[in-house]
Amino acid sequence: MIRMDEQVLLVGAGKMGCAMLVGWLDAGLKPEQILVLEPFPSSQLKVLMQQKNIKIFDSSTKNHDPNIVILAVKPQMMQQVIASIDTVFQPGCLFISIAAGQNIQALESYVGRDRAVVRVMPNTPASIGRGMSVACKNSYVSSEQTAICSVLLAAAGEVAWVEDEAMMDAVTAVSGSGPAYIFLLAEVMAAAGQKVGLPADLARQLANVTVSGSGELLRQSDGAASVLRENVTSPGGTTAAALNVLMDEKDGMGQLMDRAVQAAVKRSKELS
Repeated sequence: MIRMDEQVLLVGAGKMGCAMLVGWLDAGLKPEQILVLEPFPSSQLKVLMQQKNIKIFDSSTKNHDPNIVILAVKPQMMQQVIASIDTVFQPGCLFISIAAGQNIQALESYVGRDRAVVRVMPNTPASIGRGMSVACKNSYVSSEQTAICSVLLAAAGEVAWVEDEAMMDAVTAVSGSGPAYIFLLAEVMAAAGQKVGLPADLARQLANVTVSGSGELLRQSDGAASVLRENVTSPGGTTAAALNVLMDEKDGMGQLMDRAVQAAVKRSKELS
């Protein structure tokens, strides 16, 4: 995984932070390499830390010397939390932030402008090891630190890097917010099923299993989504009739998704 002399400090172990922690352990990171700072630990986190004998970080204890810091706290808490523990940071410490709405310039103002900083946008499927994380780094991040960051993020799913931080707004709109779009799809499919006569429980089951199964089929396929769509669309059939509505050039799903993603990009820029 990473060298045994590396010490990882996880600052914030909520749902996303805890998911990453589980992924690291499953991928082979040793419990003794991990420190956790979480003032309000969930019952799941408490059990995990007890079972794995993971230490709680204490800034007053001098034997803790993290050189990789994962910042998984809420954006509005970031500056205050960093200020409370900044005395323990090593000169060559790598900072990896998964906080939404915090750009690299803001992060540098908190940890120091000569520090190695990586900004990451993950998404919620990371909680089951199937997430998508997109990362962007500043000029102080070495090639070795880039590799370490990739390994840590890969424990929660797939990883991609972008050089232009301006792309992170679009990344947020597509993959960061994207799971909510898929959940909404399942939700509205179930509602539509009820309107044509299906019982609520059956409509929900059909929608949920169809969405999740189709996603898994797409993941395992070498073909594009458009190819899979064409494969289940018989000319003149029921699927084609539905797609004629969903793919309408004026108010179909494509146009609706364009507007949704553009709205998310606009809001991401405002938050940054």
